[in-house]
Amino acid sequence: MNTRSNGDVAVRDVALRDGLQLTEGRLGTAGKVELVRTLLRSGVPELEVGSMARPDLVPALADTLDVIGALDEAERDRCWVWVATPGHVRRAADAGVRRFQYCLSVTDAHNRANIGRDVETSMAALPEAVRAADAVGGKVQLCLATAFTCPLTGPVDPGRVLELIADPRGAGTVDVVVADTLGQAHPRQVGELVAAAVGPAAGRRIVFHGHDTWGMGVANALAAVEAGAGMVDSALGGLGGCPFAPGASGNTATEDLLFALRPDWLDPEGFHDLVRAGDRMLAELGERSRSRASAGAHGNGREFDWTLPTT
Repeated sequence: MNTRSNGDVAVRDVALRDGLQLTEGRLGTAGKVELVRTLLRSGVPELEVGSMARPDLVPALADTLDVIGALDEAERDRCWVWVATPGHVRRAADAGVRRFQYCLSVTDAHNRANIGRDVETSMAALPEAVRAADAVGGKVQLCLATAFTCPLTGPVDPGRVLELIADPRGAGTVDVVVADTLGQAHPRQVGELVAAAVGPAAGRRIVFHGHDTWGMGVANALAAVEAGAGMVDSALGGLGGCPFAPGASGNTATEDLLFALRPDWLDPEGFHDLVRAGDRMLAELGERSRSRASAGAHGNGREFDWTLPTT
């Protein structure tokens, strides 16, 4: 099994995309830009900040290109945007996006429900999406949703996931995202699939995207890291879920994952900044925090450096 030290692993916060999809409350564009900058200043290496999905289907992300337009080049270079077609890539590129997460589901049933086409159609269009990104000096991730369980057809054959990773039409992508969209996977299952994906990924970084539906979010992320994943996704406060995946709960909380991984750039002061940023975001949205580490930081263990100081 390939192993990687925690300090080498990137954490990507996805609150501003996956996190906002199901919230009743809304963050304004200025608030999103402020949160992007807070997260980047705190040391979070990469973010997912929006989507090119139809605004009528995901209204919370309708201002994605406005957010991108407010960022400078260095900030945009650390921010990924969800896309599903070459047209999405071209429109986003015109607005300054340079990191594109090209997403499709492993199962035809969910791919049709999510983006209106079968898997083969999505894969056939991937080389054109890569060329469109290359034309502006951009990068494309191949994101495979429902890599463990499909909400419409049930358990997914790992062999099918590996086939899609090995498909030569994805050769121009820089990363492969393996998504536990429903949060039903367990650590051994995650570790086995990530380890098996390293070979067919052929040098591309493996990214694990998990949800915490069954309380396995952090454990699954750590299993992915031990198996060779170079990046893991999470969201402040455990915010999130998929409107096209009934039963999916929030993402693994960024606060919990960072507390577990202890990346080299994180210290207690930076952790406190992230906890406070999550508190402000959730208060504005009218959402509760699902983060156990945030709850711990607000506790009364004042002799512990990671606890928030009293004011």
